[in-house]
Amino acid sequence: VQTVESGGGLVQTGGSLRLACAVSGTAFSNNDMGWYRQAPGMQRELVASITTRDSTYVADFVKGRFSISRDNAKATLYLQMNNLKAEDTAVYYCNDPTGPWDWGRGTQVTVFL
Repeated sequence: VQTVESGGGLVQTGGSLRLACAVSGTAFSNNDMGWYRQAPGMQRELVASITTRDSTYVADFVKGRFSISRDNAKATLYLQMNNLKAEDTAVYYCNDPTGPWDWGRGTQVTVFL
């Protein structure tokens, strides 16, 4: 299974980004999916997840600002990030929370004041 994350970048506080994760090598629609992030010196943490039935979970620290969605026809996972804060700066990854695959390269999000 391969995951290719994209959409990161440099954005000012309060700005928005939409991340995408293209998944290949698996029947994407049969997989629960999640977005994770890892800041320098910190452990990787779950940001949001979505089940095969489109039930979603969003971590408290981004609730109300981030949303997760999926397009099974495109085998792609999305993370809409609004009102970004400096503490959202991290590398963002996608994976299956129920049985993690090898991690992709991620996409860097940098939020500056």
